[in-house]
Amino acid sequence: MIGVIATLKIKEGSGKDFEAVATKLVEKVNANEEGVLYYDLYKDNETTYIFLEKYKDQEAQKIHGKTDYFRALGAEMGAFMTEAPDIKMLELI
Repeated sequence: MIGVIATLKIKEGSGKDFEAVATKLVEKVNANEEGVLYYDLYKDNETTYIFLEKYKDQEAQKIHGKTDYFRALGAEMGAFMTEAPDIKMLELI
């Protein structure tokens, strides 16, 4: 299994708009990707959000990043971000 922790920093005051887009992504992923075991969004503070993700294998994680909705909604989320996401890839032992 593959785990991912993606930390996103967003512009001050853009939380509500960011959340609207990010929650669409969570819904799409959970409804459409069989290889996703867990995918959710957490808020750390006003400008920091964390996606916690768990995939059955590396192939499922690759498929996730290639979906049309991930690319479209990821681009929308990018407009709110102050820097590139910090992505940590983890392997279950």
